[in-house]
Amino acid sequence: MTLLQSIILGIIQGLTEFLPISSSAHLVITPYLFGWEFPDQAEFIFDVLVQLGTLIAVIAYFWKDLITIVKSFLLGIWHKKPLEDPQAKLGWYLILASVPAVLAGVLLKNIVEKAFSSPLASALFLLVTAALLIIAERLGQKSRSLNKMSGLDALIIGLFQAASLFPGISRSGSTISAGLLRNFDRKAAARFSFLMSVPVMLGAGGLAIIDLIQVPNFADQLLTLLAGFLTAMIVGYLSIHWLLKFLTHRTFSLFAVYCVSLAAITIIVFLVRGVG
Repeated sequence: MTLLQSIILGIIQGLTEFLPISSSAHLVITPYLFGWEFPDQAEFIFDVLVQLGTLIAVIAYFWKDLITIVKSFLLGIWHKKPLEDPQAKLGWYLILASVPAVLAGVLLKNIVEKAFSSPLASALFLLVTAALLIIAERLGQKSRSLNKMSGLDALIIGLFQAASLFPGISRSGSTISAGLLRNFDRKAAARFSFLMSVPVMLGAGGLAIIDLIQVPNFADQLLTLLAGFLTAMIVGYLSIHWLLKFLTHRTFSLFAVYCVSLAAITIIVFLVRGVG
């Protein structure tokens, strides 16, 4: 992997992790379209680092919210009133919303890994993301705020997050769509989506780092990998800020069109290369 490739993929990860257009699909499709081929080990190391970059971005952006939630959560347990404070309750809902993805990650690990080796599968799953965004925009009443959330809401949104393990089904797109279908307004749905990414990404990142430490010659491309990590972190932070402002006055239709367009391009390239 060259320095330029690392920066380009870092930008793509930073943008697509939080925009509802699937970062995992882009990390599969982009090298495929450009004909970039990386060793499996190098690709694994890079994917881990850029995902950690976007994790740091979401923690940095929402650090005040996260501190408040954790503090209220712990005080609620200490005083044996875990659901009395709204922020403590939100903490429990974030945990509840993370459970389906954890279980799906364990049960579907082999199937998901196979999907990551298929640009065609990623393209087809992008169409699923587009459909979710369109349906959510049409059916969601967008009238509820986060302080109206229930355990059932959190669990349903968590189930949608579990589906996003497959490349092409956007994590933010599926969870925000679920929030809209539960009638939360766009900003509330997006905020909960971003916050609920933290426990899942922390868990996945922790496991990946354990695997990463065991990879030989990890330091050989440290500068190149660091460029992707820093780029993903900075662009990820900016993309969160932009999306929250964008959702104040705009819908998700633009992202649905983008997903369909990228899927169509990928399918056409796949068919052309297959014929050739």
